[in-house]
Amino acid sequence: MNHQDTHDDHRPDTTIRILLADDHALVRRGVRLILDREPDLEVVAEAGDGAEAIAMARTHDVDLAVLDIAMPRLTGLQAARELTALKPGLRILMLTMHDNEQYLFQALKAGAGGYVLKSVADRDLVAACRAAMRDEPFLYPGAVTALIRNYLDRVRHGEEAPEQLLTPREEEVLKLVAEGHSSKEIAELLFISVKTVQRHRENLLHKLGLRDRLELTRYAIRAGLVEP
Repeated sequence: MNHQDTHDDHRPDTTIRILLADDHALVRRGVRLILDREPDLEVVAEAGDGAEAIAMARTHDVDLAVLDIAMPRLTGLQAARELTALKPGLRILMLTMHDNEQYLFQALKAGAGGYVLKSVADRDLVAACRAAMRDEPFLYPGAVTALIRNYLDRVRHGEEAPEQLLTPREEEVLKLVAEGHSSKEIAELLFISVKTVQRHRENLLHKLGLRDRLELTRYAIRAGLVEP
């Protein structure tokens, strides 16, 4: 019904060439049926394990690799790492039976842009392939929850370093600089000396690797400290 709708976003002449790797021939056949139904998707190579997947990627022109996580000889995760090094432009999706956080994080670290459960492949896989080609991550809802939970845990344990780059005082100075206040005004607002304000400004430029007030302002907008 929405077959046509989903395809309208894509130029029909750009077929996404797919390498499919799974050690179960039956699963490969099922997945291939799902993919080959779509006019913009075509499975051009099949592999029964990770090592074979790498060999296929060397000899075939492929845009996207769909890899089962648990395969003999080389797992999908090991193959993903190798493929990322071998063909940096290649997009990778992991296909798995396991709703497993550990696998999810390893897959993302290995260079995969998406994680699809086999149980709902008929629902998710086509969308995941297209998302991968747009360089958008594709995760099933449980995986999104796991990622957010992991992020929040790291924040609570103070491990989210980039966000903790500035001290609260530096953040206050940055906000006021971005709002256009002079050092003298900032000193009065924060009850500190002009000299201290200038030291904070220098620290900010140094820490953030920026050159001037304009760049500080842009950074403050990105960090959500001031409205654009």
